[in-house]
Amino acid sequence: MSDFPDSSGRIIVGVDGSDDSKEALREGARLAQALGAPLEAVSCWEDPTMHVASYGYIPEIDPDAFRADSERMLESTLEEVFGPHRPAALSTRLLRGRPADLLIEESRNARMLVVGPRGVGGVLGMIMGSVSSALVAHAHCPVLVVRR
Repeated sequence: MSDFPDSSGRIIVGVDGSDDSKEALREGARLAQALGAPLEAVSCWEDPTMHVASYGYIPEIDPDAFRADSERMLESTLEEVFGPHRPAALSTRLLRGRPADLLIEESRNARMLVVGPRGVGGVLGMIMGSVSSALVAHAHCPVLVVRR
């Protein structure tokens, strides 16, 4: 028995608006089409007050504005990658919380998880970011890290 979910599961792509996540979305779409699997673009946003509270003050930050910005980023990324011809089996979701934790949980019912490395540029850019590293180590399905 395999440790991975049923092969009929979806291909999930983590989208953060970066060029690498756009390439991951293109690759995820190619894989979904080749495998006859549904494609789901997932973007995560965090409540900004969770981060600033640790500094001892909480400026006036509207979490709804962060959510709206995330929705716009996801929509503009889909528009840039697919234009008006989106894959027929494409769905989208916007999740609130830490991206690594949420995508690891989502991987329980996925055929594959596709993400960009999201590292910084230069020599350090060759190292995966914290989210992609956590996914490779803890996801419940195969993970493909796509670099432009």
